[in-house]
Amino acid sequence: MLEPRPLVAMIHAVPSGAHIAQQAFAREFPEARVWNVLDDRLLDDARSAGGLTASLRRRMLRLIGHVMDGGAQGLLLTCSSYGEVVETARTLWKVPVLKSDEAMFKAALAGPYRRIAVVASTPPAVPAAVAQLQALVSAVRPDRPVNIVTALNEEAAAADGAEDTARHLAAALYAAGGGDTDMVLLAQYSLTPARDALAELLGVPVLDGAGAAARELRDLLAVPAPERAEVVAP
Repeated sequence: MLEPRPLVAMIHAVPSGAHIAQQAFAREFPEARVWNVLDDRLLDDARSAGGLTASLRRRMLRLIGHVMDGGAQGLLLTCSSYGEVVETARTLWKVPVLKSDEAMFKAALAGPYRRIAVVASTPPAVPAAVAQLQALVSAVRPDRPVNIVTALNEEAAAADGAEDTARHLAAALYAAGGGDTDMVLLAQYSLTPARDALAELLGVPVLDGAGAAARELRDLLAVPAPERAEVVAP
């Protein structure tokens, strides 16, 4: 039987991602007791090694084992680079384990949206997000095609505030021919603060990975949630 306030662990590779994920859980799943684990060498070591090595996979699994031994009832890996370790973790532990953006992609594909845009401010985030999105199509909506549009604006990474970030992303999306998209997905947690401003500019729903993950874990852990205002629709 789950406790009234289930223990949800999050493993982070960068402090900024940890902060954004904590805000998302406070907003979407305040009933959870959140346990944050940070290893701020994960990304640098993966880059130095040229990708995920067997040693790095074992290291992430040790971190996962640490929170599982500590009683975690759900887990979110906020670092997308280590998403492939999730499949192994799911065979070892029988609690929900989510990749950073998995819930966002599933929510987008489960909806009525036919043309979905992926926006980012760093080049590696675009192909990674598109690959994950495409990999889920056959499982979530095999009978309905989806048109994926991508937009990259590196200036958004250094923008002055959420509204400026949103303007950069919107400009990139229009330049990429994505002005008629039905939904926009933020490919990085760091773009989450611009979500609402971007939704207002574009007039379509905008989803962020951390918020979608918090909602999915809330549902998976069967915690009754009070009525909340919808935050992704303009």
